[in-house]
Amino acid sequence: MSDRGDGLAALERVVVDCRRCPRLVAWREQTACVKRAAFASEDYWGRPLPGFGDPAARLLVLGLAPATHGGNRTGRIFTGDRSGDWLFAALWRAGFANQPQSRSRDDGLRLRGCYVTAAVRCAPPANRPLPAERDNCLPYLVRELALLGRLRAVVCLGNFAWDVALRALRAAAMPLPRPLPRFGHGAAATVGPYVLLGCYHPSQQNTFTGRLTEAMMDEVFARARELASS
Repeated sequence: MSDRGDGLAALERVVVDCRRCPRLVAWREQTACVKRAAFASEDYWGRPLPGFGDPAARLLVLGLAPATHGGNRTGRIFTGDRSGDWLFAALWRAGFANQPQSRSRDDGLRLRGCYVTAAVRCAPPANRPLPAERDNCLPYLVRELALLGRLRAVVCLGNFAWDVALRALRAAAMPLPRPLPRFGHGAAATVGPYVLLGCYHPSQQNTFTGRLTEAMMDEVFARARELASS
């Protein structure tokens, strides 16, 4: 394994063992015991989720947090939930994934030139992390940015991820533009060596209402592909 891969593997162990946020620890463990009926026979992961993907990635995809019965169940971010269905299909169409869906950690999904992570590593109640929980997780993203030394583009899925990406870059001592760039679908902002790209989060709230369409996601990832190839 490369030094970059070794560093990510070490970070993964630290993330999985994290118990910094009592509220999140209680929620993730409670929901891993009191399961959704459809998954009653499954063993829930019930721990924080590290990022995953290609250590040589040129693209980082940043989400909000694991879904209670998605990543918190399967042990991999965006795996086994409706948002992940949209995300991995878009990554596959853009050439960043070898298959268009992901149901479990061992389903054969491989990312090429892409790394997927989250702003908050534990499933939060009502999908709403508290500011202190966001800040407790921030050093993990800062470390990922340092280890993923070839990154060129960061796709931020939603305003929360956009805000956290800017916080992480500030924490990494990168000068931010003034005024701070604002989130929007299709928004782009250059910060240091990175280009942040805004994309509505592929939550059912957005996909069921038509606020986000497959074509809209494809446009963002086509732009990300251009940046990753430059």
